[in-house]
Amino acid sequence: MNTPDIRVEKGHADPEEVAAITAVLLARAAAQPAATTQTHRGRAKAGWRRLEREPGFRAPHSWHA
Repeated sequence: MNTPDIRVEKGHADPEEVAAITAVLLARAAAQPAATTQTHRGRAKAGWRRLEREPGFRAPHSWHA
């Protein structure tokens, strides 16, 4: 297997430049995401309706939620 993992599409990169970008990409991939506190903001009402609880006909002007 002599195919390189990283290929320069345009221009000429020195081996040091390829090594530097590889180090940056590996460091980014290995970094742990910052601990963030996310609160779940649920809806007060479901975004869908059960069809068996809906009336049989809805007028066209009332099709919006």
